[in-house]
Amino acid sequence: MMNSRSCICVSAMKPYCRFLISFRSSSISGFSPPSSAKLLNSSKLQCRKIDSRSIRSGTQCRRIVLDRKAFCDSDSISWGGGSRVLRARVSIGRGRGRGRERGVLVIPRVASDFRNHSTSSLGSHVNSDQSFESIFVKPLVFKELEKTEEIPKKESGKGGEDAKSGNVGVRSEKEQVLSQSEAEKEAWKLLRGAVVNYCGFPVGTVAANDPGDKQTLNYDQVFIRDFVPSAYAFLLDGEGEIVRNFLLHTLQLQSWEKTVDCHSPGPGLMPASFKVKPVPLEGNDGSFEEVLDADFGESAIGRVSPVDSGLWWIILLRAYGKLTGDYTLQERIDVQTGIKLILKLCLADGFDMFPTLLVTDGSCMIDRRMGIHGHPLEIQALFYSALRCAREMLNVNDGTKNLVAAVNNRLSALSFHIREYYWVDIKKINEIYRYNTEEYSADATNKFNIYPDQIPSWLVGWIPNQGGYFIGNLQPAHMDFRFFTLGNLWAVISSLGNQEQNEGVMTLIEEKWGDLVANMPLKICFPALEQDEWRIITGSDPKNTPWSYHNGGSWPTLLWQFTLACIKVGKLELAKKAVAVAEKRLKEDEWPEYYDTRSGRFVGKQSRLYQTWTIAGFLASKKLIEQPEKASLLFWQEDYQLLETCVCGLSKSSARKNKCSRFTPPRS
Repeated sequence: MMNSRSCICVSAMKPYCRFLISFRSSSISGFSPPSSAKLLNSSKLQCRKIDSRSIRSGTQCRRIVLDRKAFCDSDSISWGGGSRVLRARVSIGRGRGRGRERGVLVIPRVASDFRNHSTSSLGSHVNSDQSFESIFVKPLVFKELEKTEEIPKKESGKGGEDAKSGNVGVRSEKEQVLSQSEAEKEAWKLLRGAVVNYCGFPVGTVAANDPGDKQTLNYDQVFIRDFVPSAYAFLLDGEGEIVRNFLLHTLQLQSWEKTVDCHSPGPGLMPASFKVKPVPLEGNDGSFEEVLDADFGESAIGRVSPVDSGLWWIILLRAYGKLTGDYTLQERIDVQTGIKLILKLCLADGFDMFPTLLVTDGSCMIDRRMGIHGHPLEIQALFYSALRCAREMLNVNDGTKNLVAAVNNRLSALSFHIREYYWVDIKKINEIYRYNTEEYSADATNKFNIYPDQIPSWLVGWIPNQGGYFIGNLQPAHMDFRFFTLGNLWAVISSLGNQEQNEGVMTLIEEKWGDLVANMPLKICFPALEQDEWRIITGSDPKNTPWSYHNGGSWPTLLWQFTLACIKVGKLELAKKAVAVAEKRLKEDEWPEYYDTRSGRFVGKQSRLYQTWTIAGFLASKKLIEQPEKASLLFWQEDYQLLETCVCGLSKSSARKNKCSRFTPPRS
């Protein structure tokens, strides 16, 4: 054979319905097509590299991605009997930069008319749909993406005007580099050094890349949550390919296999992380395959599945389209189906009566026991953001109109619930202080039977006269009054809070700068659990000791989200101040994951150095400050259509209508 090495990317996930696979007898460089049983039992993406004796053409690994057009050819599909004969072609590269298509059928082609069938009977309760599960098949069609294909770059502001006048690239890349600080230059070098390649193309960044670390644990994996700030930094710098690859490959890793103790989650669960593993093939000829090995929580500490991964994936998908102008990715059939599956998983009916998502401890950024089980604010804010993103990106037709209606209903109920019951300021604390308990009626003031003695002593002296925040959690007879930064920032970014509440959150951060920012932005939560409270709630977790890690530690990665929220409420100078505080120390301290002590003076006692999302959060913040006009593409304003369908408006009681904070008029 002419090629010394060829690369075949295979996606083989377990589908939810049966189908037939047809192979023609053939081989590539002595490689026979895998059996259908092997394909169906695999839960990994594979990139096979097959050696031959020729060395003239060098190593050649061609990228193969999902072919959206193949899914639209509904004339060749037979829906009878619930099974299909499916085929696909793979193009194998020859020489450098050239390829020849060869008629070798090695990957099952799964073609389906998702636009007409995927959610055609999805009712208002979402999980009443039975036909959806009966016809869905994980997309396995690939096409070779030519090297000449480029992701379109979106022009905006000054750059667009310069392009029209022929004065393209007024501020050249060289000028941008010269204007960068030493910390920025090092950060970009480290970020690009953390990039992970699969089949020769970038697909993400490792969690940490400390050259002196002998025990990598799972920090050498690509985490969906951790990659988001990296993706924003790349997108804001005009680099979209790595984000596109990441979105497509993680989509193909959606869960179809068991996770913990043989229990299977619903389809649509996104992995917490994945790792590129080289696996030797049978024999001793040096052949090997690259495998994307996904972790859905079965290997994580605590064995908790990542609730936020799918939410982050949807949020990043929207950001990719907004910042690159490439909306074709959102419109692909496989991507549309991935969005629907995540929504179906999140919108499924259960025993819980609240519009908030019910989750376990450790299912988000705080991935250890910290007493956030139930309805933590972080998940609700990301859930609301993902719903707004999905509503923008879903193709609305007869098959999706019921799903869109379900999304709208949930958005309305969720925003009402959070604004009405999670918000606290000095006025609300006074109201809770005078609550009557054991109230039994639909018109009860104390709806969750909160006892006034639950108001912690630290809050009495801490809550300022100006501003407020959304509490960390709310359940029957329980209010978690801790301030959780990520949830509050995303409540602002997504307009989960009304305008007055959004401004109130940022005012509180400014008022309590010494507690929440101090020597390193930003506290993940405030205050820390201490003494007996720490022992009981964390289980005496030695990593979450007071004012460390998740228990009141300071996390620089939150900086980019803080910057985005500041720009939204018109406090850009506040963002610049926080970035300046971080820039003084991050490079000197070797980019740690988190900082310890109440004021954030010490590098975390178990903190990894050269933490990628610390680096990326800093860079994304700098880019947002340089290009604040792009920030408007990444946050949301109030949706007044949702106000018209506010759930409290269904009540006949005018008193309840007037009380609803969703109708707080915007300030002029």
